[in-house]
Amino acid sequence: MLKQVLKIGLGLSLIATAALAELEKTDLKIGFIPLTDCAALVIAKEKGFFTKHGLNVQLSKEASWANVRDKMTVGELDASHMLAAMPIASTLGVGSIQKDMVALMALGQNGDAITVSNKMYDAMMSADADATKKGSSLGLKKVIDSKTMGVPEFGMTFPTGTHNYHIRYWMAAGGVNPDTDVALKVVPPPQMVANMTAGNIDGYCVGEPWGQRAVVGNIGKVVVTGSQLWVDGPEKVLGVQKSFVEKYPETTKEMIKAVIEAGVWLDASWENRKEASAILSSKAYVNAPKDVIDNSMTGTYMFTNGVDTAMPEFNQFAKNNALYPYYSHGLWQVTQMIRWGQLDHAVDMKKTVESVYRPDLFATAAKEVGYALPQSPWKVETKFIDGVTFDSNQAVDYIFNAPIKSPKITKEALAEVNKWQVK
Repeated sequence: MLKQVLKIGLGLSLIATAALAELEKTDLKIGFIPLTDCAALVIAKEKGFFTKHGLNVQLSKEASWANVRDKMTVGELDASHMLAAMPIASTLGVGSIQKDMVALMALGQNGDAITVSNKMYDAMMSADADATKKGSSLGLKKVIDSKTMGVPEFGMTFPTGTHNYHIRYWMAAGGVNPDTDVALKVVPPPQMVANMTAGNIDGYCVGEPWGQRAVVGNIGKVVVTGSQLWVDGPEKVLGVQKSFVEKYPETTKEMIKAVIEAGVWLDASWENRKEASAILSSKAYVNAPKDVIDNSMTGTYMFTNGVDTAMPEFNQFAKNNALYPYYSHGLWQVTQMIRWGQLDHAVDMKKTVESVYRPDLFATAAKEVGYALPQSPWKVETKFIDGVTFDSNQAVDYIFNAPIKSPKITKEALAEVNKWQVK
């Protein structure tokens, strides 16, 4: 098979193959939620990467993560943009009908933020300005203790999703119990700003551009970004039913390859990012002003309106192995399901993650397009906002050493079925 190396930029390159294996299925319907981190899927469609790999893709804009879950469960979507924990939750039957899912790849790293209303921000600054400026929830804890704002209400996008776990982690790191000190509500991403404007919520955790939309509109301020909560943490994955992989292996591989190439294109230059912002801004996709999308996509970010902060790492679509489905990323999601009482029985966490996250499938595709792979699918996760390190080999202790938690499983029961070690 003839191969040609294509230099893409930023130290990345792709190997284009001149011939395709016969695909079992060429017409695909792929779901997405209007967030900037759907960019790799949109670019794969709009810049012809899916077509290059023999795929005719219809991108289906979904109203909520619940819609994505339901359509993926019944097979109405062939694949979808999914929160990093969703395929695991579906496989375990947490919060949904049990259905075996696979996370083929990550769709990037970082990309979300916690935004609060101007009223809440002012209250947090009055309570503890230094902590609030550093992105800590200590100011929120003091506001709650003062009882000056009643029980604060916060939005997150889905119970078994990144934003629920991120806002809980942020709160707990400052001494706030997310189960008793605040009320957490499920709000679809595009509805966050309207709900905070109406006073229905005091803040929220969501992917962009919905944090920047509140800032630019002088409705609120960002207190901390996902990349500050967990440096290079996972955000979304490309999910499919396990049966899809088994039935359509060549189609699966070419789909992964197309999205890898789109991710590399996105990280090749800021000019590409600006072009992507223009594409994403259309009603068919994110439906938000281009300048708002540019704020997070092109190397700067606004915590308060009119003040640009250099933050080139806010979205990573290919750099730093951003597309790779690390087992350790998946395992962290499981620890949060247990920490917050979403799982009521002990499971083998390693076995579960290895059945859902599939770096083996990703590696096969990545090698054909020259995308570099890490040495191992397991790594120690560091640089969390509270300074705690996540070592997969200490996953049980990690859950039960957390100062704030509400598990429905005992440590002894969980340890009994998790006696493994990884390298």
